[in-house]
Amino acid sequence: MNKAQELRFYLEALCVYGLKNDTVISSLLDLLRNINSEKVLEKQSEFFRLVTSHKSFAEYVSRLVLTDDNAFTKAAASGDADKLPKAVLNGVKSDLEKLEAIAFIRPEDIYSSVESEDLRKVLKTLPEWETGEAVLPLKRNWKGQINELIEYHRKNGYGAYSKYTAFIWRDHSLCPISGSDPVLLSDLKNYDTQRQKVIDNTESFVNGYPSNNVLLYGDRGTGKSSTVHAVLNEYAKYGLRMIEISKDDIPDLNLIREQLAMCPMKFIIFIDDLCFDSHDDSFGKLKAALEGSLSGRKPNTIIYATSNRRHLIKESFSDRENDINRNDIMQEQLSLSDRFGLCVTFIIPDKKGYLDIVDKLAADRKLDTNREKLHLAAEQWASRKGGRSPRCARQFIDYVESAVMRGKEW
Repeated sequence: MNKAQELRFYLEALCVYGLKNDTVISSLLDLLRNINSEKVLEKQSEFFRLVTSHKSFAEYVSRLVLTDDNAFTKAAASGDADKLPKAVLNGVKSDLEKLEAIAFIRPEDIYSSVESEDLRKVLKTLPEWETGEAVLPLKRNWKGQINELIEYHRKNGYGAYSKYTAFIWRDHSLCPISGSDPVLLSDLKNYDTQRQKVIDNTESFVNGYPSNNVLLYGDRGTGKSSTVHAVLNEYAKYGLRMIEISKDDIPDLNLIREQLAMCPMKFIIFIDDLCFDSHDDSFGKLKAALEGSLSGRKPNTIIYATSNRRHLIKESFSDRENDINRNDIMQEQLSLSDRFGLCVTFIIPDKKGYLDIVDKLAADRKLDTNREKLHLAAEQWASRKGGRSPRCARQFIDYVESAVMRGKEW
């Protein structure tokens, strides 16, 4: 049996890791199946094109192993790997041994397996792909690294949840977000009391302790959404993930929760800039999802929402026509915000607070500037922007840093 035939049999014999449908792996299998056909030239060219869009083949295969969704990776992520049947663990070891051999396939393995001297001669004129090295925790002897893989999945999750930390609900399905906001808690200045409440609640949730749905409300630009993103980035290493939904997706909340019910990860369902019009159907559905629905709260999901208003409903002029109607509307408004166990208020800072944020951001960026000049320019910037806010302060410092880096006046 030549090397190509052996690796082909290895790929076809995988029983736990479902990698055969991957585009690059499928291309390799196609190449190995045509090793003694004239199509081998076309198949190797196609495989080379796909492999070279990645760092190296061994790196690519090892990442597939780490992000696969199967019985072993799911059990490892939930801490139940020791409960798996011995047959499954033996299957994992068998697959890992085969996948390691496949990951380190070399162009020479293809040449040496081709029987036709003419085909072999042409094949050798084709460029060679980079075999490279596997990514940690995989090194060599993959089948002997079961414990390392269990620990990896326990910390990082499985499947798409090991590759991405944030998702968006679109067309009734989860779509990963590859470029989520990288903001850290240390990047956010002031509002320490408010932010600590969100941090404490999130930490309780991640650890399986009682926790509350959270409403962050207040003035625009005060860091409500950034706080949620920063908390995700802080606790992602402990199994926290986030799913962002729009107000229009609120009717899907129970569907989302049911879909996540068997997943060992913890999920923040995030609704940004929440506000309703009068008689909006989504209003009642969110109330039910927060507390009243039989299929409501799941232990691995929590709702965080931001809004510029605590009462969440926009009032029309007709809503204010009489005191009775107005009182009913007020009670309805409060019935939703009260269902958030934790409400945290973010208010625009005064001048002193705004300039304090400017100073802290400038210090973070190591901007060696005249403080009096910085404050004067920051106030002028806020005046043009229509008010002081942490967002305004960050935009001003971005402008100053850019000017300094380009050697320009600001």
